Amino acid sequence: MDAVMAAEADEIERAAEAALRPRRLADFVGQRVVRDQLSLVLDAAVARHRQPDHVLLAGPPGLGKTTLAMIIAGEVGAALRLTSGPAITHAGDMAAILSALQENDVLFIDEIHRLARPAEEMLYLAMEDFRVDVVVGKGAGATAIPLSLPPFTLVGATTRAGLLPAPLRDRFGFTGHMDFYEVADLERVLHRSARLLAIELDDEAAHEIASRSRGTPRIANRLLRRVQDWAQVRGTGVADVAAAHAALDVFEVDPRGLDRLDRAVLRSLCERFSGGPVGLTSIAMAIGEEPETVETVAEPFLLREGFLSRTPRGRVATPAAWRHLGLPVPDGGPSRLFD
Repeated sequence: MDAVMAAEADEIERAAEAALRPRRLADFVGQRVVRDQLSLVLDAAVARHRQPDHVLLAGPPGLGKTTLAMIIAGEVGAALRLTSGPAITHAGDMAAILSALQENDVLFIDEIHRLARPAEEMLYLAMEDFRVDVVVGKGAGATAIPLSLPPFTLVGATTRAGLLPAPLRDRFGFTGHMDFYEVADLERVLHRSARLLAIELDDEAAHEIASRSRGTPRIANRLLRRVQDWAQVRGTGVADVAAAHAALDVFEVDPRGLDRLDRAVLRSLCERFSGGPVGLTSIAMAIGEEPETVETVAEPFLLREGFLSRTPRGRVATPAAWRHLGLPVPDGGPSRLFD
């Protein structure tokens, strides 16, 4: 997929994002409900002179879960330890991480739903009783040695909350469900980022970038940097609306936020398969992509925007998809497509 519209970040982009992350909850833009709830949890913990309850942050990638984990540590004056679920493959890995924690540390585990089962089961006891049992030896001679842990706060982030087992999910004292951003909130994010990056960004350009960012701050900041590139190399140096239009055209991001992959999926459905229904594998083969890429990267946005529908017989293009591509809706309209 074209990386410019991917919600995930690579190592280089994470380094770029670090300079743009807010440090305090008051500076965090958007997610008003989660922000207010989290503020209450943290203020109460500070007033009681104890560590906050364990926190689970759930939502699509790029919405600020890692940033909120850093803010939690900053608000309570604690050290932050970062790791990820896929990196913890054995119970011994989890034991090593937990035993290295200091009192009141904040442990952030990204993609926590991908923890290995032995590590996950060790985490249950650590979250509840601040203790782990380290097994020494094998077979009949194996002995479990209890190891006490200092009080700590676990912050887990997941893009697939439904994959979390109930025993783990129930041990979190607070769960924040993060949703896609409104355009107005993304405009505020862009203006803040522009100030930090010393970019001259006008209001019209901010609105144009925000409206094409799929409700995701990470994508908005990425598009801002591409508009800055165009303005400096081919424009006047100012990120105005003309620079925004030109840069987004270069990177094939259309006014609804669809990119090359999204349009390829829709064109395949409408032009090759007459609107469907058609299976995922057939679509992927038609556009030369892996089925997993189509299902996890393109489909969620197309479904959310109403361009695509899933039926028991396969994927179907909605009338909105035909209109977006400039194609006439087939005779019979929606009823024909969903029969």
